Amino acid sequence: MSSVPHAGNVEVFKARTNKWFAWLSWLVAGLGLAVTAAAGGPGALLGAGPLLSIGFLGWLLFWMPAVVVHDGGTTLENPFRSIEVPWAALVNVDTRYALTLITPMRSYASWAAPAPGIWGGRNARPEDLKGLPAASYGPAKSVRPGDLKGTDSGQAARLVRGRWEELIESGSLDAGNADTTNVRVTLRWTAIVTTAVLLAASYWGVTLP
Repeated sequence: MSSVPHAGNVEVFKARTNKWFAWLSWLVAGLGLAVTAAAGGPGALLGAGPLLSIGFLGWLLFWMPAVVVHDGGTTLENPFRSIEVPWAALVNVDTRYALTLITPMRSYASWAAPAPGIWGGRNARPEDLKGLPAASYGPAKSVRPGDLKGTDSGQAARLVRGRWEELIESGSLDAGNADTTNVRVTLRWTAIVTTAVLLAASYWGVTLP
């Protein structure tokens, strides 16, 4: 799944709703291919680029993305990039729009853990506000909607903050090296090229006479 190794004590977060979207896209693509082949024969599949694109993007955008918390830090497995943020480089965790790891140089948002919409906080239950890592709470024990336990961003943030706070409290993490600790960003060239090829095939399939 990841382009970087994860050693020991690994926790992986994937949004449950994203998996449903992935299965839906595969169902649409599969049924479309079956109908196309039945109606026009195998030769009709030459114009099946759009259906293949739906299936591939279902995997790329919904199934593959993840937040991986491990001994070395947190890795954001996004569609076109894998971003490994070492614990020593992390200075804050934000959930305003999505789980976002903040370093001295820049911020990195997770595709796998979006924050809830405007109505997200209205469905919060009392238990969603309890037992969160200390950094989740604002003034007067307030909690941002994106930090609630029942949200994608909140679940992922809880994993990241929980491990981060454990390391700080145990003295295992030297928090003074953030400015000099590098973040590893790896482009997913296979995903980029495959997406470009399938989009080109889709255009060709749609514009066939």
